Amino acid sequence: GSGIPEMKTILRGVILKEYLTIRTFLTKVAGLTLALGSGLPLGKEGPFVHVSSIVACQLGRLIHGFKGIYENESRSTEMLAAGCAVGVACTFSAPIGGVLFSIEVTSVFFAVRNYWRGFFSAACAAIVMRVLIPIIKDPELDLNAFLQTHFPPGKAFTLEEMPFFVLLGFICGLLGALFIYLHRTLVLFLRRNVLMKHVFQRYWLLYPLVVTLLVGILTFPEGFGQYMAGKQKFTRTVHDLFMNCTWSLPEENPHGCHQNVTLNWSGKAGDTPVFTSLWGFSIVFYFLSILCSTLPIPAGIFMPVFVLGAAFGRLMGEHLSVLFGGFIFGVKSQAIYPGIYAVVGTAAFAGAVTHTVSVLVIIFEVTGQVLFLLPVMIAVIIANAVCSYFQP
Repeated sequence: GSGIPEMKTILRGVILKEYLTIRTFLTKVAGLTLALGSGLPLGKEGPFVHVSSIVACQLGRLIHGFKGIYENESRSTEMLAAGCAVGVACTFSAPIGGVLFSIEVTSVFFAVRNYWRGFFSAACAAIVMRVLIPIIKDPELDLNAFLQTHFPPGKAFTLEEMPFFVLLGFICGLLGALFIYLHRTLVLFLRRNVLMKHVFQRYWLLYPLVVTLLVGILTFPEGFGQYMAGKQKFTRTVHDLFMNCTWSLPEENPHGCHQNVTLNWSGKAGDTPVFTSLWGFSIVFYFLSILCSTLPIPAGIFMPVFVLGAAFGRLMGEHLSVLFGGFIFGVKSQAIYPGIYAVVGTAAFAGAVTHTVSVLVIIFEVTGQVLFLLPVMIAVIIANAVCSYFQP
């Protein structure tokens, strides 16, 4: 599982044996590595929280000079709270949003004195992560935002677009409520159905094999996957979704996208409409994310809903661009940027599913821009309210 529910339990004073041990750490790291390498629509935020909490717990035990301090239950809780913030911060290299998000998802009551510990630990973790990524992964990466966007300041959106952002937040709230409902229904079905319990408990490897096979068939690039950007890894598609160009416009248009971007969404022969790929991607991965989140493996749900929200927002932005001819209400001085809708959709859908508001801070840190503060904030609040109403 993700590990966040158990951390919430521990932070509330319940003792869970063997949950913060070295053996659990090694198992979680190995399992998460294999899960992410499988290409399934899974995230790492939840397991990162668990892993960083184990590190915090073990560091507290290793400090012999302060043994008396760290045997105190209150001090151990403070260490775990900082560990949770580090786990979230390392997911997107977003220290401020990571601290706020970890508070929302793990704590009912949070001591103010722990703020500086969380911020300091998260900032150190984010810096180390951003320094190591260019060395280990990609030399072309730098210390900029994780998903740096380049929307023109002052021209990204207008007041006339605010109703569409409100509508996007409402739609993401409904989709988030449906997501939670379907996930809960599937989990209860697997637990309570006599046949499922008999088959999958006796042959516990069968369920992951069936789900993995289904995902592989649907996303195979030479098959159905060609209609839903199957050539790209699920989490990499968010880079295309955040582009500040318009897919539906020709490359010669000043606001059109380069062929290299649209090629991933045009099928194997390059003749598939981008709307077909976007709709196929959004619908198929919506249900696959629900299905994969029930697997008995270390994985999180934040990254899948992050990408799905970007797809929903991109869909609305592209449709609006076609509807208004690329310009809001036909005003040539104000172009419609579908990437903005993708960013807003990401925050709204992630906030709805997780029932948090701090995702908007994560979005600002991840994209490196705060010019869309107002639409993101409005969409997140509306989506959260709608989803909380239907799925408290």
